[in-house]
Amino acid sequence: MGERGRLRLPPDEAPAPAPSAEELLARVAAGDETAFASLYDLVAGPVLGLATRVLRSHAQAEEVAQEVLVEVWRKATRYEPERGSALSWVLTIAHRRAVDRVRAHQAGVDREERAGLMDVRRPFDEVTESTLAGLEQQRVRQCLAALTELQRESIVLAYYNGYTYPEVAEVLKVAPGTVKTRIRDGLIRLRDCLGVDR
Repeated sequence: MGERGRLRLPPDEAPAPAPSAEELLARVAAGDETAFASLYDLVAGPVLGLATRVLRSHAQAEEVAQEVLVEVWRKATRYEPERGSALSWVLTIAHRRAVDRVRAHQAGVDREERAGLMDVRRPFDEVTESTLAGLEQQRVRQCLAALTELQRESIVLAYYNGYTYPEVAEVLKVAPGTVKTRIRDGLIRLRDCLGVDR
């Protein structure tokens, strides 16, 4: 087709250029929901891509992307054009959210591991069982008071607070072997004080 066959729109009917992310964000800040829908279409892909790279989980990345876009709607008034492009501002929010999600997940894993380690039941030796099983609290307190301070601290940390020998050693700043000896000697003295049969 030659020049004659081309369809030309009159100047007043030419399509308007699509608004930039900056223009859309300014309209979102004013509460324009239509502008937010357009901004969403413009930035959702890059936000999801960044979140997926950080989280390595598409499902979590989708959740974070939704959170980010809600935050963009709520905080659009905080965008400052002189500090960078609208897309950079949105992606900064996305990166921060994704990193927070990674940290929160890791903190949860660490808590579960610590709880699992603390919950391990350690077998008592014979002296411990014969000394602590079925004793009245008052008599135990009186006999504990008769021990040396180091024996008493070691026993209280190990059997009332649930510390392991190495943990007691760390708290008291002594060797684990020393803790074991103090606890064993202290338990023997407790057993004799309480009149527990061997």
